[in-house]
Amino acid sequence: MVITRIADGLTRQVEAVGDTVSGAFFEPVIRLGVTGLARAGKTVFITSLVANLLDRARMPHLLAARDGRIEAAFLQPQPDDTVPRFEFEDHLNALTSRTPSWPDSTRAVSELRLSLRVRPTGLLGGLTGAKTIHLDIIDYPGEWLLDLGLLDKTYAEWSAETLERLASRPAADAFRAASNEATGLKAWKEPQAKALAETYTAYMRAARAEGFYDVTPGRFLLPGDMEGSPALTFAPLPPETSPPRKGLWREMERRFEAYKARVVKPFFRDHFARIDRQVVLVDALGAIHSGPAAVEDMRRAMADILGAFRPGRNAFLTQLLFGKRVERILFAASKADHLHHSQHARLQAVMEALNRDARDRARFAGAETAAMAIAALRSTTEEMVPHAGTELPCVRGTLLDTGKEAAFYPGALPEDPSHLLTPARDGAEAWLDDDFQVMRFAPAPLTLKPGEGPPHIRLDRAAQFLIGDRL
Repeated sequence: MVITRIADGLTRQVEAVGDTVSGAFFEPVIRLGVTGLARAGKTVFITSLVANLLDRARMPHLLAARDGRIEAAFLQPQPDDTVPRFEFEDHLNALTSRTPSWPDSTRAVSELRLSLRVRPTGLLGGLTGAKTIHLDIIDYPGEWLLDLGLLDKTYAEWSAETLERLASRPAADAFRAASNEATGLKAWKEPQAKALAETYTAYMRAARAEGFYDVTPGRFLLPGDMEGSPALTFAPLPPETSPPRKGLWREMERRFEAYKARVVKPFFRDHFARIDRQVVLVDALGAIHSGPAAVEDMRRAMADILGAFRPGRNAFLTQLLFGKRVERILFAASKADHLHHSQHARLQAVMEALNRDARDRARFAGAETAAMAIAALRSTTEEMVPHAGTELPCVRGTLLDTGKEAAFYPGALPEDPSHLLTPARDGAEAWLDDDFQVMRFAPAPLTLKPGEGPPHIRLDRAAQFLIGDRL
């Protein structure tokens, strides 16, 4: 109802005012959202970031740490009573044990509060002493991320876009056949709707395994306690000119709208609306390995993702009147340790090109954006390997599938990112001149000295961009 929506909006504004006043006059709070697409390494990013903020010897490019102004860092009870705590200790134990392993991927929203005692710079630091700044880190599944783009789409629009993408994918053959059979169905029963949704979900799993990212609705893959509910039992159907009121098309439309209202909007309202810094992690190397179609799919996904945020500057009065807006957004290509450092600049250039549309939109709205190539946990070492009269820049690590150590050359990324993006936009089926490979490495055993966090690549630069100005 309209009154309910107005009341809910007013409640959120009151909460925003309370957060703003508290942060301005007492202990400031930075709410950092961590998200990304499948296999991008969100859990490892958060675990390594927190570990390196607790023990800061490997954070020279975080200026407050370099200058010794962070006097202490400690974990606090997380502030939201209804949100699970991020299992930092369990994940860190998995990464740093004698037989390290990658932690389980994100399957639900979680949160962690890290409090920092920071000494201000200049004369102010001598007068006021250290202050406490709370960093609230919010983790949520990448599978739910693209759902936010559904808020601005009708069922007809979503169905048309989805079916158009599926037209050239063999993994969708079974679903396309089922969808065509269901077109124009007037008399239907629930098992038919369930079977159609299950066939579509099977396609989504196959698409994700092949490196595609347009897997909406995301809750179909991680349904939780909503599994089997009508809001999670629908699928795209071909357009119908005048679908009957009680026909299957109208029922699918109703369930699609229920999904937006009961699943997507509460998620956006309760989590996104309160974020003021955001990092979006992307497995760009995995997409390049999967081929041009996956790269173009990732580029479109990045543009859709940004449409869900409300970028802009968090002026004090603006916060009071309208609630928080995302001030800074970092697009980070993860797994930079899978490449020799000589190719990191090229990976960053690819990331910048992939996100050009999204970054331009964010900057126009007043948000600061950046693109980086990072590795939250370094799992390889570098070496030059002789080959055919030359030397190849390789990385060496323990292969995840076999447990054996190997040196690996993934291929050279192009200096000009358009050599990847142009064939991707043009619908090429494969790369013409290059063959990009990706290996899955296990985390390396660590021997950490006192004060050292896990080894990483540019995690300190990422932290400086995201929170350095507030420290």
